[in-house]
Amino acid sequence: MESNITGFRRERGKLFLKRNRWSILALAVILLAGLFFISQKQGYHMDELLSFELANAEFTPWIVPTQPEGRLEKFVRNEIYGDSFGETCSNIAENVKDVLQNRGASKMLSYKADVYEEPVWISARQFRDYITTDSRDHFNYLSVYFNVKDDNHPPLHFMALHTVSSVFQGKVSPWMGCGINLALLLGICVLLMKTGGEFLGGDREFGAAVCLLYGLSMAGIATLLLIRMYAMLTFFCVAELYLHLKKKRSGQWEKDNRMLIFVTVCGFLTQYYFVIYMLFLAGLTIVFLWRDERKKVWYYVRTMGISAVLGLCIFPFSVMDVLYSERGVESVQNLGGGLSGLGERLAHFSGIIKKEALGDTMGLGILLLVLTAALAAWLLAKWGQDRELARVRAKEREKGKKWEYYMICIPCAGYFLVVVKIAPYYADRYLMPIFPLIALITAILLQKSLDVLKKYLRGFGRRGVMTVLAMLLVLPGLLTQTPEYLYKGYNRQERMAQENSDRACICVYEGVGYYQNLIEFTHYKETLLVTQEELLGRSEDEVLRREPEVVVLMKNNIDQKAVKKYLEEQYGFYPEEYLIRASVHQDTVQFFRKK
Repeated sequence: MESNITGFRRERGKLFLKRNRWSILALAVILLAGLFFISQKQGYHMDELLSFELANAEFTPWIVPTQPEGRLEKFVRNEIYGDSFGETCSNIAENVKDVLQNRGASKMLSYKADVYEEPVWISARQFRDYITTDSRDHFNYLSVYFNVKDDNHPPLHFMALHTVSSVFQGKVSPWMGCGINLALLLGICVLLMKTGGEFLGGDREFGAAVCLLYGLSMAGIATLLLIRMYAMLTFFCVAELYLHLKKKRSGQWEKDNRMLIFVTVCGFLTQYYFVIYMLFLAGLTIVFLWRDERKKVWYYVRTMGISAVLGLCIFPFSVMDVLYSERGVESVQNLGGGLSGLGERLAHFSGIIKKEALGDTMGLGILLLVLTAALAAWLLAKWGQDRELARVRAKEREKGKKWEYYMICIPCAGYFLVVVKIAPYYADRYLMPIFPLIALITAILLQKSLDVLKKYLRGFGRRGVMTVLAMLLVLPGLLTQTPEYLYKGYNRQERMAQENSDRACICVYEGVGYYQNLIEFTHYKETLLVTQEELLGRSEDEVLRREPEVVVLMKNNIDQKAVKKYLEEQYGFYPEEYLIRASVHQDTVQFFRKK
């Protein structure tokens, strides 16, 4: 009996592999490509290191040169942590009691941080504490929640990154953030295959093709390599589309809505741009329900209402983020700012889609060639066909399919137009949620074209043609473009910092440019983060007076002559060799020594 069950399971496994070999092969190719590109990533965008800092700096949302230790971090270190677990629990209980009894006058709420008049030197250990975890602060999700409440993003992605950082304590690596993204990328591909197979009548080759169109495109690879919340946002947007299509097909809006609520809440807690996509998807769903199943509108509105309430209860700071934060106000102003600059924005973001999602000029040319050939074949077929018969056949063929196309295309187009208007920067990250939908639309166009051209493909059949066309669309990008967010060459800059780990470093920056170099600062003995104005007007510095050698990192647009003159006249430092003249972040790093 047991052997029969084992044999049955083995045969079922073989049948599954045989039926899904195209899909499994496509996922394997995407997995291998993803592993390769992650291994090529050397540096970070400043926002990526900000992700590590918000996720792992214990109760310190920002790195402030005049306040290296956050107020709450100092309180927790001095008043909460004890020599034993029991002492720590006792301290927590005492301080909770103090807050409840004395409120604003309690020790915790009246605690003061150490704030200095000038930027102070920050040690390598402090920088490591900013972006990594250790045995004291690992799995501290309350700290993550506290940090992101002062940011313009909700906490879910940062909590996922903190979880990985808590497993790999004391480390920062592209694999930690990109590993999360790789799992999400493969999940997106599976959802695209299921969407194509269940709702668009696509076969397994269609599923493989749409996976390749997305997973091997520069758009998919950029989503993989950027250690921010956009891969997670993209996953939840595609999951929402799949669940809405599934609900629309079954018509069961009144029950089994837990997964829909869960995905909606998770999407909201990942990035607020999720709301833009949901406004169009939910609005379209209500239109369909009002037209065909009016009684079920209430069930859907109730489900979305529960999701909204749960999201706001979990993270109520989102109201302030969206309506009153600097970034939120800027987005609202951009949305209501009329048509000024819209043409330029449309051109730029359309260019991003062309370059990253459609294989640039060559890939787009191949797609247009296939569509043109299909159009010509369709016109020739129409020419010799009875018009009434053709109309009946077309209507029968598309019966029941239009709503699927609407639910894919309209939210995609609506999201694109809104983001074009409100995005603060011309960056691909804001379009990442619709890149899989663009791949899905492209696959639909290819499938429709092959359906028209099938009589001309009888010599070798249509099997494999869809996959070949998908590869032709993505190969130009893979062969001719360098993916975004690799920052190749940064390894040299980090290695240089390791070689000078016994020296102090001065980082002369503008804005918050020092976030790009946090990895280096974990190696130098200590680092002074200072603007050019702060450095030139700085009072006597004991470290600079004491140190015989120093490394000076100057960000782009810094007046290097003025900095060199100050160091020479005030402390007797003379410039020697350039360690780096123009880094991947356009930094200049030079070695200075007293004579």
